[in-house]
Amino acid sequence: MTQAREAILLVGGKGTRLRPLTVHTPKPMVPAAGVPFLTHQLARARAAGVEHVVLATSYLAEVFEPYFGDGSKLGLHIEYVTELEPLGTGGAIRNVASRLGSGADEPVLVFNGDILTGLDIQALVATHTASGADVSLHLTRVEDPRAFGLVPTDGTGRVTAFLEKPETPEQIVTDQINAGAYIFRRSVIDTIPVGRPVSVERETFPGLLASGAHLQGMVDSTYWLDLGTPRAFVRGSADLVLGRAPSPAVPGRCGEQLVLPTASVAADAKLTGGTVVGEGARIGAGARITGSAVLAGAVIEPGAVITDSLVGAGARIGSRTVVDDAVVGDGARVGADNELRGGMRVWCGTVLPDAAVRFSSDA
Repeated sequence: MTQAREAILLVGGKGTRLRPLTVHTPKPMVPAAGVPFLTHQLARARAAGVEHVVLATSYLAEVFEPYFGDGSKLGLHIEYVTELEPLGTGGAIRNVASRLGSGADEPVLVFNGDILTGLDIQALVATHTASGADVSLHLTRVEDPRAFGLVPTDGTGRVTAFLEKPETPEQIVTDQINAGAYIFRRSVIDTIPVGRPVSVERETFPGLLASGAHLQGMVDSTYWLDLGTPRAFVRGSADLVLGRAPSPAVPGRCGEQLVLPTASVAADAKLTGGTVVGEGARIGAGARITGSAVLAGAVIEPGAVITDSLVGAGARIGSRTVVDDAVVGDGARVGADNELRGGMRVWCGTVLPDAAVRFSSDA
């Protein structure tokens, strides 16, 4: 079977709503299941036969190369190309074309750094090769497609249209959406305009379809999650630990918890739901943590209850404090007997004294 030996990984182009609440790096570098999120993406690409990856970066791109280097630790050759001005998804792909060594008809994997997926990459390549497509797209089905552009296909899987977000029930003609991973015929990348912003969703793909190009869809309904919000990021990290989202880069066995080296957890603390405890973190007696990420050096004092939340590096959560569906930034101090719920965000370095915040849904 033909393999995609080269890949373009699009990272940082959309920015992130998580960055200001944690370390001063883009979201893909915040640990998910113990390692920077991009590590999972790169490891899965390598497992599928990819050897050369070009990271198309924009937002705070300088943090990636010092961490991943030349990629040899992951069995890859990684190069980095930084946009001087935002170019959109299509423009970013075209911007790195000169770094690709694939022949004109060879497949190139393109995937989005904000998506956590269980996609069978080799199956997508096989679909692309067998269909003779110019571009093949990973499609996934969602229960409520109103927030997404729709991608209908015919009986053979050939894409027939790219539709904007539906505004009425009559416009929902399919539950299939673009899942953010593609196989491009190498020569097609060179047809994308140079030096200006281009959206693959709104310009490249519709334009190819209008010109008679063959765009093939492959519906793969395995795990898929857009990590565009802190809540989704926390969920994705937990799902990696639980094994719901497959990754060869998880540094330990899948299960209810992942406790990294040098972390300490009291004997009667309870960690469930895919909770991650980072290096040097300390979990106090009687604490209960469910489906959450506690980053390096954080301290959870006795009796605290943390649910579906992110506790930043070096932060401290006081005794008996409840944190539910919240983000506590790096170095923040939340005193005892507080209650943070419902999407609350505590900025880096903030200090909340004991019994300072109580959650209430009262009108």
